[in-house]
Amino acid sequence: MLHWFVRCVTPAWFCWSLLLFLGAGGVAMAQPLGPNPFKVTLLGTGSPAPVLNRFGPGVLVQAGGKNLLFDCGRGTSQRLLQSGLKLGQVDAVFLTHLHSDHVVGLPDLWLTGWLEAAYAQRKGPLVVYGPAGTQALMTGLRSAFDWDIRARIADQQLSPTSILSSVTEIKSGVIYDQQGLRVTAIEVDHGELLQPAFGYRIDFDGRSVTLSGDTRFSENLIQKAQGTDLLIHQVAAAHPDLLKQPAFQVIMAHHTSPQEAGVVFSRVKPRMAVFYHFVLLGTPAIAAVTEQEVLALARTTYDGPMLIGEDRMAFELQSSEVKLLPLRTP
Repeated sequence: MLHWFVRCVTPAWFCWSLLLFLGAGGVAMAQPLGPNPFKVTLLGTGSPAPVLNRFGPGVLVQAGGKNLLFDCGRGTSQRLLQSGLKLGQVDAVFLTHLHSDHVVGLPDLWLTGWLEAAYAQRKGPLVVYGPAGTQALMTGLRSAFDWDIRARIADQQLSPTSILSSVTEIKSGVIYDQQGLRVTAIEVDHGELLQPAFGYRIDFDGRSVTLSGDTRFSENLIQKAQGTDLLIHQVAAAHPDLLKQPAFQVIMAHHTSPQEAGVVFSRVKPRMAVFYHFVLLGTPAIAAVTEQEVLALARTTYDGPMLIGEDRMAFELQSSEVKLLPLRTP
């Protein structure tokens, strides 16, 4: 059974590579989800680096008939289509914080999702939840793209209503509760000058996934994530020689190291822990830490089920396990 491999965690890359191989060969690609499906897809697992294997941060949660998007980094629109969704089928976007790598895909989703093309077709405003400053962001985007918006309304008769945005600026606590699907905002610690920043816990039908967002080691996240089935956590790492440089010290001070993430996993005890938003620092003179080194470092503080997240990796949260799904073919 393919779902057995979700328990294979050393080395994690082998498990995922094997699943990709099986999926590419057409094996078990049409497996139906269980009743009341709860699916989580890593659309992008990267950071600001413009690399091709890790697009900007974004996680798609599908449950209770809703499609919820958490962060909207570079390439999110492309990944959404690869996941089988029209851009207009996103019911709401939730932003962890307003760093550019987490929101740079938002104007693309907003504007392209407005079109009448088969891949778009949003009906009504784009619904956005985010920290203080989110309304200013969307207002600024409206101003920046005013020419495009006016031109398309006049030339293509696109709906003026569907290019609007509906923004809710959030605080900690339950911020969304519809059809049994509940989203709780968790305040995290991205640094003194980078507040507010949030992680999110999403609960549905007795199952849950928690997303860390960008954060340093966070006791609040550990507390709020207790009992979660799937914990998706960011990670940053650099070789010691690189950390002699102040610029890299600052970056690391805003994030969670692999060893610290291992402590988080050990205390939360999820059914599955997954790394995303990899901040792997390096220079031409000092090589970046690899994903396998991240896994090895995390293993010094955590011995439970754990995977290196990859773009398009998807999970089904079942009542008794977290099932790693075969890669969906476009």
